[in-house]
Amino acid sequence: MLLSRLQSLIGGIYDVSIAHDVYDFLVTDRGRLPAAARFGTAEEELIVAQGGGADEVAVSLYLDAALLERLTREDPLKRLHAGNVADWWTALEGVSHFLYLAWNAGHDKPVSLLELEMQAEVDKYVASYWLLRRQFPEHFPAELRRVLFARTRIDPRVSAAQADLYREASRYAEKFCGRLERTLAQSGAGDAEVLAQLRRFYRLGHARKRALIDGMGG
Repeated sequence: MLLSRLQSLIGGIYDVSIAHDVYDFLVTDRGRLPAAARFGTAEEELIVAQGGGADEVAVSLYLDAALLERLTREDPLKRLHAGNVADWWTALEGVSHFLYLAWNAGHDKPVSLLELEMQAEVDKYVASYWLLRRQFPEHFPAELRRVLFARTRIDPRVSAAQADLYREASRYAEKFCGRLERTLAQSGAGDAEVLAQLRRFYRLGHARKRALIDGMGG
């Protein structure tokens, strides 16, 4: 199933695993979400609510049913192209949010909204890069970062505070992915070196991730 394979793809890149499958938390009907989330318009949304105990949280991942149907017809894991990349990134963002939150919760680590969004943007670049290199081994996807970061637009329906958060997350992620791109493009640079960087980055906390990126050259 697509989302499980996507969870495995991201988990394999970062060498992380959780005890849960994303489909166990998937909701495709907004009417089944908590009342406060039923009238949203986004095709993807991670819902986190306080659970029964003081230290418990309830998590649901909403993905629009029509989006999943389109991805079933045009499976990006078989062929990623201009016609399915937007849906691919939407689904990937949801699975990224779910996996990152669950993995950190399993290690008793807090996660900020900025950190969650920043990691999802990095995951979009990294997972897409590995997928494109697998599907088109003779082609280096030099256009990927520009398409992901320069051409993506924030939904005008979100609040100003949300828009600011998304812009900051994108700015940090683009700078980090720019460094990855330069390493990957170097003659003789191996994927193993980049994987090691990514796995260290994934395990850093919010402040250390931002400090690492702030210390990178332009």
